[in-house]
Amino acid sequence: MRSRRLPLATAALLVTLALGACSPTYNWRESSDNGAHFVVLLPGKPASVTRSVDLNGPKVDMNMTAAEVDGSTFAVGTAELGDAAAAGKAIDAMATALLNNIGGKPDAATVLPGKTDGYARVIDIDARGVVRGRPQRLVARLAARDRRVYQILILGEDKAVTDEIVETFFASFKPT
Repeated sequence: MRSRRLPLATAALLVTLALGACSPTYNWRESSDNGAHFVVLLPGKPASVTRSVDLNGPKVDMNMTAAEVDGSTFAVGTAELGDAAAAGKAIDAMATALLNNIGGKPDAATVLPGKTDGYARVIDIDARGVVRGRPQRLVARLAARDRRVYQILILGEDKAVTDEIVETFFASFKPT
């Protein structure tokens, strides 16, 4: 009788350990801003804030929805400008501000001309810099669509921001 219980107890212990090892660092969940201007997967419980920002001329209220996991920040910001031309110019100011925030230079910054997935203008950034003495990687997509601008970004320790995480986050973003 005892010899049967030992294998069952061992199996139960192994299952418990295996399930504990499977607890994900990234608990992806669908999120949106209060105005429902987008849907995105965030890797943790989101928080939202609205703040006034200067986009190299026009001051606008930018709504930010973000989650932080293991020191990496995943965020989506949206703002509406006076017209589509201002929105297209505003993403240049956003790109400059993001790079200045990390004291970084882009490894890759691509301006995609014309319409891309319904956007009038898109800037993709993959940059490295130092924040509080730690090497950081910033991956961002800045996009203008009609009068609205979108700032989709990940900022985290260089080694933590993997291409797989970047792909999951950016592929999930859908403007509404």
